[in-house]
Amino acid sequence: MGGDLLQVEVAYARPEEQVVLKVDVPSGTTVREVIEQSGALLRYPEIALDGDNRVGIHARLVGLDDRVAHGDRVEIYRPLKADPKEVRRQRAAAGKA
Repeated sequence: MGGDLLQVEVAYARPEEQVVLKVDVPSGTTVREVIEQSGALLRYPEIALDGDNRVGIHARLVGLDDRVAHGDRVEIYRPLKADPKEVRRQRAAAGKA
């Protein structure tokens, strides 16, 4: 691909807001670098890449050191507040009462 730039997006959603940031990066750029270059970390200080936030490309979990390709949509996932299985168990138990 040479010196061509890749066009990628970074997506992040809060309950009240969803944002998609477009970024042009050189070939070989990692997921972490794309997120850093997008400005998302400055805009949303609650994002902790080395903490609870997971990342994916087109809804598939990936690592921060994975390389992006042209047209990728890097998604930053918020940590779950509750385990979905436990929530279902609690609802089922409440329904039996």
